[in-house]
Amino acid sequence: MYSTAVVCPPAPTFAQGLTTIKLGTPIYQRAVEQHEAYCSALEHCGLSLVRMEPDERYPDSTFVEDVAVVTKRGAILTRPGATSRMGEVEVVSEVLGRFFPKLSSIRNPGSVDGGDICDAGDHFFIGISKRTNESGARQLADWLGSLDYTSSFVDIRNVRGILHLKSGLAYVDDNRLVVIDALSNRDEFRRYELIEVNEQEEYSANCIRINERVLVADGYPELQKKLSEIGYQTVTLEMSEFQKMDGGLSCLSLRF
Repeated sequence: MYSTAVVCPPAPTFAQGLTTIKLGTPIYQRAVEQHEAYCSALEHCGLSLVRMEPDERYPDSTFVEDVAVVTKRGAILTRPGATSRMGEVEVVSEVLGRFFPKLSSIRNPGSVDGGDICDAGDHFFIGISKRTNESGARQLADWLGSLDYTSSFVDIRNVRGILHLKSGLAYVDDNRLVVIDALSNRDEFRRYELIEVNEQEEYSANCIRINERVLVADGYPELQKKLSEIGYQTVTLEMSEFQKMDGGLSCLSLRF
């Protein structure tokens, strides 16, 4: 069960952040409203929120998940694959230090984005991507091993259309993974029950299980129907402005 989430509202410079897709310029006020609805949903799921201040220095800083990996047994600061995001780590470390007095860190030449790390209970899938390199993945795997977690690597560098592993993969407990078609045949996921997302609804694969509910991006009825038929309580949230910046539901919080 999660009890706490760290969140950071988008700053006025949000539209200056990094993106690999062409869906237009995000509308700042709409992004703020969508973020507040997201925060309300987390609270409705039983979480207490630690709200950071918007930081105009770092346009991508609302995507707090990328700068740390948080587990039940400890937390580690990442070393983002985009140099423009390096400064975010120190800011988040001050917040996480209140909860985790012994923070570890990914070191150069390693790079890790939290969006590449999928927690599946006591096992972690570590995506090798344009933002998470092999050195960073090995460092993270060693750290997880020291906490008695297992891990495995999933190379997504040749998977079209996803920036991070969790752009196409989510663990919703009960030994179930939500997965896009391009990842559905991977050996790494063979022992899990897969909830497959078709190509038209790929963005919705970035959903998150928060205690008794699953948060899903609005506008993707097929995945929502599949989850509901299995028995999950779903909450849909409008994510249009974050999608324009390569962001998804998991990106917007650090949950523990």
